[in-house]
Amino acid sequence: MNKTSITIIVAVVCLLNTLSVHAQLNWTNVSDQYGFLPVSVSVFKTQDKIDGRPNIAFYVEIDTRDKNLGFEVDTTLYRRLTPQQFYDRNAAPYIVMNCSFFEFKLNRNVNLIVQDGKMVAFDTPAVSRKGKDTLTFMHTLGSTFGMNKKREMDIVYNFNDSSFKFPFFQSEPLKPVIDSFQSINLRNPALNALKPWKVDWAFGGGPVLILNNQIRITNNEERKFAGKAINDLHPRTAIGFTADNKMILLVVQGRMPGIAGGASLNDLAEIMLKLNCVKAMNLDGGGSSTLLVNGKETIKPSDSGGQRPVPAVLVIGDGTKKRRM
Repeated sequence: MNKTSITIIVAVVCLLNTLSVHAQLNWTNVSDQYGFLPVSVSVFKTQDKIDGRPNIAFYVEIDTRDKNLGFEVDTTLYRRLTPQQFYDRNAAPYIVMNCSFFEFKLNRNVNLIVQDGKMVAFDTPAVSRKGKDTLTFMHTLGSTFGMNKKREMDIVYNFNDSSFKFPFFQSEPLKPVIDSFQSINLRNPALNALKPWKVDWAFGGGPVLILNNQIRITNNEERKFAGKAINDLHPRTAIGFTADNKMILLVVQGRMPGIAGGASLNDLAEIMLKLNCVKAMNLDGGGSSTLLVNGKETIKPSDSGGQRPVPAVLVIGDGTKKRRM
């Protein structure tokens, strides 16, 4: 075999590997396995491989134009509940899904949470730099998913503070700002695009995966994961929306060799794009990734003890009934 033939074979193998990453996943509607659901809520499952890895993933598509549906974020203060416990205290809603990042010491959300139009949790303050730059701070704008009273959805980069009545936002990511102030000033020229964001509910996560119908992972701007960590394979949770007002909730099972290999952020972005999302963002993953439909698990949580307690969840239920117990 000559060098030309070897080169061609190597090129074909590389092409096939690339195609396996980008291949269209085949989804099966499994809504009937989850009890009664309104026609506006559908559940889909795939076990097609991702880049040759075993895979289990689910997504839920919700038509937000259904006025009988109710949407909200439920959260706790300095404590965490399992998604199942959130399900029970919200009078058995259709959907419960983990959302924001949090820290274990105080069981506290570290992203913006807006509940019933009011901010109840805030992004972590600026990060103090290390080494010779210990007297400087790095400021970023975190990404957030929200819905207003007209049921218009958006994913934005927000700036919030407990002294504000509501958060501010811009549609484009911000290059991290470095200065000597612990709190960034709204008058900083880098924040000229910020505007008030009046939403009924919202929760943070990040990084953004899709912006304006294109894959655009803004990890460098949001500073969520260090180095090449966006390529790590983990259980994942993501949220996005389509041009025709469909909310897309995605979970990918992982950390289970031979059963479910997990996904990278690039994998996640590709999946959400092929589900027709015009905007999408990553949420807390790993052991936190959980999506309940009528109280029944979709993916199997990766923690050995089952569902990980979290301080906030997205809840979608019958909007005609009082849910929170």
